[in-house]
Amino acid sequence: MSRIAIDGGQSALRLRVVPGGRVGQGPGHIHGPDNLQQMLSAIRTAADAAGVQDDVEVVALGLTGFPAAREVAESFAKDVAELLRADEVRLTQDMVTAHAGALPDGYGVVVAAGTGLVCLAVDRDGSWHKVDGHGYLFGDSGSAFAIGRAGLVAVQRARDGRGPATKLAETTLDPVLLYKSPTLVDDVARFAPKVLRCAAEGDTVAAELVVRAAGDIAETIGTAAGTLAGEGPVPVAYVGGLFDGADEQLLAPVRAALPPRAQLIKAAGTSLDGAERLATNSPGPYADLIITHRRL
Repeated sequence: MSRIAIDGGQSALRLRVVPGGRVGQGPGHIHGPDNLQQMLSAIRTAADAAGVQDDVEVVALGLTGFPAAREVAESFAKDVAELLRADEVRLTQDMVTAHAGALPDGYGVVVAAGTGLVCLAVDRDGSWHKVDGHGYLFGDSGSAFAIGRAGLVAVQRARDGRGPATKLAETTLDPVLLYKSPTLVDDVARFAPKVLRCAAEGDTVAAELVVRAAGDIAETIGTAAGTLAGEGPVPVAYVGGLFDGADEQLLAPVRAALPPRAQLIKAAGTSLDGAERLATNSPGPYADLIITHRRL
């Protein structure tokens, strides 16, 4: 039987069938009371797109919308098992699959920066520490949402005359209309590339926002690295859509603000690769971070 890896982010849910590598995609995480049902629907959509028809041996999922209550997570894992006719479901947070994909050795820090932002530090003894990942209202400092929101605030300030002129204000978007959007968080995050682009073109306001975000990211990484034992260098892999295409524009100020111990490196793989690793191998250092359901 096949195994299935799932990476459920805020912008999209991606599924991969192993072996074979067939892939499918569904809608991302939606904030609201029906988010788990919507996530099941997204998994079904992705599975159909990947041509999943037969019973499945193991499904490993890393989800942005991982349920906070254990009993809810266990119930959701059972629902996934029934949906995909899986013998076993391994359910965890997307930060865990990001770590498993980026650092095959299982030691170090991974900063996952997309719509949201979270750091996971895993020590050599398997102990772990999560930093940020508190959501768009109370955390996710330096994330695409945070950058997008700051950029849209700058747009409104410039249009009001309360703030300096900026190329950001040339957008045809009316930020106020986003209040009623059911995909508000994703919509706001999608303005981050505009901020990065304007910063690269020399817009002072946008450049200040990028530097501020880089400082927030470096603070989170430094905090995570500081939780690991010893004083030696700590590998810090960066993953997520925010870093895609940003290159040194974002990485350079992040690197400059980091403590010497934190060493930025390229990730060995993606969150989907990490989900595949958890679907095809023993949990290893991530055992305490995974909820497992087995069908009788």
